[in-house]
Amino acid sequence: MRNWPYALLICGCLWANVARAQTPRRPEIDLNQFIQNLFPVQNEDLNYADLYESLFQLYANPIDLNTATRNDLAGTYLLSETQLNSFFEYRKTNGNFISVYELQAVPDFSLEVIYRLLPFVVLNTDRKSLTEGLDNPSQNYLILRYEQTLEQQKGFTAPDVVGGRSTSRFLGSPAQLYARYRYSRSRDFSFGFTLEKDPGEQTIWRPATHQYGPDFISFHGQVQNRGALKNLIVGDYQLQIGQGLVYAAGFSLGKGAEPVATARRPTLGARPFTSLLEGGFFRGATATYSLGRYLEITGLYSRTRRDASTGDDPNTETPEDFISSILSAGLHRTPTEIANRAKIVEQNAGAHLQFKKQNLQVGITALYTHFDGFLRKRPLPYNRFEFTGSQNLVLGLHANWLWQNFNFFGEAARSRSGGLGAVGGFVASLSKNIDMAVVMRHYDPNFQSFYANAFGENTRTTNESGVYWGIKYSPTRRWTFGAFYDSFAFPWLKYLVDAPSRGHDYLLSATCNPSRTIAIYGFYHREHKSKNQPDNTTNINFLVNTVRQTTVLNLQYALSRRFSLHSRVQWGSFTVGNQKPSEGFVILQDANFDWGRLSVSGRFALFDTDGFDGRQYVYEKDVLYAFSIPAFANRGARNYVMAQYSFSKHLDLWLRWARTSYRNLQTVGSGLNAIDGPTRSELKAQIRWRF
Repeated sequence: MRNWPYALLICGCLWANVARAQTPRRPEIDLNQFIQNLFPVQNEDLNYADLYESLFQLYANPIDLNTATRNDLAGTYLLSETQLNSFFEYRKTNGNFISVYELQAVPDFSLEVIYRLLPFVVLNTDRKSLTEGLDNPSQNYLILRYEQTLEQQKGFTAPDVVGGRSTSRFLGSPAQLYARYRYSRSRDFSFGFTLEKDPGEQTIWRPATHQYGPDFISFHGQVQNRGALKNLIVGDYQLQIGQGLVYAAGFSLGKGAEPVATARRPTLGARPFTSLLEGGFFRGATATYSLGRYLEITGLYSRTRRDASTGDDPNTETPEDFISSILSAGLHRTPTEIANRAKIVEQNAGAHLQFKKQNLQVGITALYTHFDGFLRKRPLPYNRFEFTGSQNLVLGLHANWLWQNFNFFGEAARSRSGGLGAVGGFVASLSKNIDMAVVMRHYDPNFQSFYANAFGENTRTTNESGVYWGIKYSPTRRWTFGAFYDSFAFPWLKYLVDAPSRGHDYLLSATCNPSRTIAIYGFYHREHKSKNQPDNTTNINFLVNTVRQTTVLNLQYALSRRFSLHSRVQWGSFTVGNQKPSEGFVILQDANFDWGRLSVSGRFALFDTDGFDGRQYVYEKDVLYAFSIPAFANRGARNYVMAQYSFSKHLDLWLRWARTSYRNLQTVGSGLNAIDGPTRSELKAQIRWRF
């Protein structure tokens, strides 16, 4: 109890009414900025839509400091092993927190760490019955959003007539429409739905293609912490269990500017699925039930329809239709895309049994998947080990063990094909200033797990082996240095890589906070991979080495409480073999104004690249719960202006306009998305009504 007087002193100074256990209003977090700090290098391989939505789920369901588990806090990726140990030792010694301000009394918690953690934590001093909780939600809001590309795209023009036949065009309007409703109380219950229509899609009642109004409808109902029933979800959901070899929700960070905390995946269980992605989720029901103090079991069932394309077998006298691929883009704008909509029924049944006691956590997982059609990839060499058939079974075993400041973790799984997958390692605080992570993984080419998303270089958890090292050094509160090195190998062929190959990448970063109003960071990232030689004219493809480099210098500074600036210089190159590098850079300046109810943000960016290979990705500030990560390629300028106005505590309005102007193009985009002209402009409007 040695820290208790100190805690009372701090809480008394900062909050005059501690005895009433009041909790300050949680700050609204800029999720775009949060992701940018974790992932300063953006690319097309990471699913940012799912990552963003998973971050939103963390924010929408803040963690109660008095009931938080180690996995809950580790899932924010903000705390080191030393800080996690300090938090739970403090709570064990001093009892429940009486104010979030008491975090300042936890050893190894700096003000910077507390500020970053505050949006994700709360202090619930009272537990209500479900009936009482329904009358007192922490969130009850409706969001409506409209967005549209202002220039006319080819898909919305009159069809051409070629050979007496009309060419395909989009069937719906150019507007993108979105609605989200949420009625919830953190860690208690949640009910909500999401509706969306992409540009070019129709809002139509068409049972033949399983469309009932908006093109995409997602819904869920959830109840938590009701005695032995820990979690029950009906509707759409995801699971994050172990290291992601069997069940992996969207919040799987992997390699980024945070080289240590993101190496390990915490077991967070089932969560509602509220993303706009039209795949990668379960639809049905799941429940987690406590079997005692140390044991709990989770069961799930799902039945949903997936978009799919069909093919035929050229090796048979009578062509046999089969499912050649399951589609995840979720676009249904043309007759061909509509024909592929909801074409295959997928059913899943699974279970997770977990044992938790003190510093040890062990679990076993199972997932059975069945399709009502036969899946077979096209007969190409790199598809040799891909899933073939109509059913799959994946069994897994995962474990976590905490020893002092070392957290050891691992998971192994086997699919019906006989393929094995394994990943393991540790994260550790070697001292107060040094944190380290090591991750080893091996995924057989024939390891087939449809809902896996474990640590790795590939976008899918298959055909890969590797070793990752990450380290972070904080000599003072103002300076932080980070680095990682990852070596990987692909034992079988890949798309555009017609031989087994190897590669590696590394990142060096430095962050400096000379004052509370200035933040500076920079990093250098370099990645080596192999691909087919692009100008090869022989019948045999040869591999050449490719090198992608990115260098960034970023400066954020607040001139006053109402006015802040953000400057960034980003340069990169992509080299294939001995060819001339394709280079590119972006220079941008952001400005943010805050006048109480009115907030205005803007950006002006100049970019110049040698082509698409030299493209650069940079986050943009967007309306609440939306994200924008444009790819800067060719030469031109991009700017945007966004305004937010709070009419009252119930009603908020956002307006956003963005435009990209190219100096070396007369047509923007390709195919049905092509714009006849050198500019592309977007308009977005959103309202939120809090009941």
